[in-house]
Amino acid sequence: MGIQLNSSKHTELANHAWSVADLLRGDYKQSDYGKVILPFTVLRRLECVLEPTREKVAELAEQYKDTDIDPDRFLRRASGHAFYNRSGLTLKKIAADPQNAAKNLAVYVGAYSDNARGVLDRFEFAQQIKRLDSAGLLYQVIGKFTDLDLRPETVPNHNMGYIFEELIRRFAEQSNETAGEHFTPREVIQLMVRLLVAPDGDALQLPGAVRTVLDPACGTGGMLSAMDDLITELNPDATVEVFGQELNPESWAICRSDLMIKGQDPENIAFGNSFSDDGHKRKSFDYMLANPPFGVEWKKVKDDVEAEHRGLGEAGRFAAGLPRINDGSLLFLQHMISKMKPVDVGGGGGSRLAIVFNGSPLFTGAAGSGESEIRRWILENDWLEGIVALPDQLFYNTGISTYFWILTNRKSPDHKGKVVLLDARDQWQKMRKSLGDKRKQLGADHIATVVKLYGEALAVAGDAEHPLRGKVKVFRNEDFGYQRITVERPLKLRFEITEESLAALEVSKPIQKLPQAPALADAFKSLMDTSWATKQEAWLALKDAVVQAGGTWPTGAPFNKALREVIGIRDPEGEVQLLKGQPEPDTELRDYENVPLGEDVEEYLAREVHPHVPDAWIDHSKTKIGYEIPFTRHFYVYKPPRPLAEIDAELKALEEEIQGLLEAVTE
Repeated sequence: MGIQLNSSKHTELANHAWSVADLLRGDYKQSDYGKVILPFTVLRRLECVLEPTREKVAELAEQYKDTDIDPDRFLRRASGHAFYNRSGLTLKKIAADPQNAAKNLAVYVGAYSDNARGVLDRFEFAQQIKRLDSAGLLYQVIGKFTDLDLRPETVPNHNMGYIFEELIRRFAEQSNETAGEHFTPREVIQLMVRLLVAPDGDALQLPGAVRTVLDPACGTGGMLSAMDDLITELNPDATVEVFGQELNPESWAICRSDLMIKGQDPENIAFGNSFSDDGHKRKSFDYMLANPPFGVEWKKVKDDVEAEHRGLGEAGRFAAGLPRINDGSLLFLQHMISKMKPVDVGGGGGSRLAIVFNGSPLFTGAAGSGESEIRRWILENDWLEGIVALPDQLFYNTGISTYFWILTNRKSPDHKGKVVLLDARDQWQKMRKSLGDKRKQLGADHIATVVKLYGEALAVAGDAEHPLRGKVKVFRNEDFGYQRITVERPLKLRFEITEESLAALEVSKPIQKLPQAPALADAFKSLMDTSWATKQEAWLALKDAVVQAGGTWPTGAPFNKALREVIGIRDPEGEVQLLKGQPEPDTELRDYENVPLGEDVEEYLAREVHPHVPDAWIDHSKTKIGYEIPFTRHFYVYKPPRPLAEIDAELKALEEEIQGLLEAVTE
């Protein structure tokens, strides 16, 4: 787990960095403070990490200065890290020479190795240097950061993440952005990685274990760090290679700098949109985890995603279906599934993945929709291992309920064909101080309870005496499937001429197009308030009236259809209308029913529908297969209303209390 830094200490360090805002006020908008504070914090962290070998590297760089040899490999070795700085300058030295601060800082930043300089470039650091220098603030800002102690022995890598996240949270608040798009609460990550890795504990402890991890929406890299920590905690000799992709430039830069400092390859963190510009094409991973932003539309990459869906089909990532444009969550899941390692004949290989969703992907979308088809694809391939419901108010940017989905293509034999639903909504403790929408947190005991319960889910669900049995349910994959049937009922009409039907005749376009339209209206008036039980009787009477008036009866299906619409009145006792010899369905009475997968729909119709409407039938050509996971419904517990006597007694007590207060006021 690494050295723990108490929260007051990392808040104190974040406050120190953010105090630069006092200098920026007036020259910078509040929403731009982070553009200065974040890159300077990264720069100071890099400087503190390199401090022990700084002079040694500068001397070595000087030796190679006028040679044709590329000293990169030697300088890395001398620095003891994957990055270095060739200059003898420090922020302290630069701050001590205010007149040349801009020039010296540019030289200092330019002396970093390419990978470190690339991180600072993402912050558009050169522009901020110019802007600060123009405002006469540069040397003062640098001076503030020279006092910030970010040495690894004071602030370990694991805890540096807290400081960056706190700064990003403040930056997001000032910018009116969503902090939750950048990072996930650490205790939520701890639960997630433990659920993901728990079944593999034994395999991970084997000598020489190598594991690859991907987060396709990695933010500042908190999830990747936690996976690295957990696997190396289980096996200190294991090799963990982390990969990620991030769209936000500040978060990407922080994640990349974190990897550099830890000795991981920063090139493994791609920049850009995972959907339109996959930074890890044709790669597969042992573990994947993500907390993609909730309910964010994917309109910007619509053309790329749809082109892959149509053009590549099964060879692409999105063959199963496309969700509605205003929520790309299920696109992330398909993207991750496409990177699962295949399972070999001996049962080895394969992958496990976890993703944080809100409630929408569980049930949004009717049968045949993109969302339903994606759920169907996942369940029919037996990839969904379990879903864990988390407490609400757990995230910084939303108070809504959230869920972990855990998927794998190497389920254990006892889990095959099954899905675990675990209700952990009551596993939380109240925070002393809220952070945004976050008012609850998971304690170490809660995490341990949920991990144990998930690992023993099948046994707990089968043990009627287990105290937590009500929190775990196990279903077959097909239990989430249903047949959406279209129930039709016959169109029944009577026919009559009324003021309303004559008015409708005058605005009926198919009838008004006819040259004899006025004559028809005049002829029909002679039958005012006449009613007929059948269409045949009505048509004979109307035809006779037109002929007697000296007119001609129009022919053709459009006229007959339009006339029926004008004079036909829906009537439960009316004549059943026929279409090609079969009862014509009444679109206004059409209904839909969801029938469990595997159940005979005709038996369902006879049992559930015919007792109420005996003339109904199923249009089998319209039947669709759908999948949904009604999590809340499965864990619903009925709470009877309080007895009326109890409510009455409470009301009387309140009345007496109010009366007493009023008397006290009037005395």
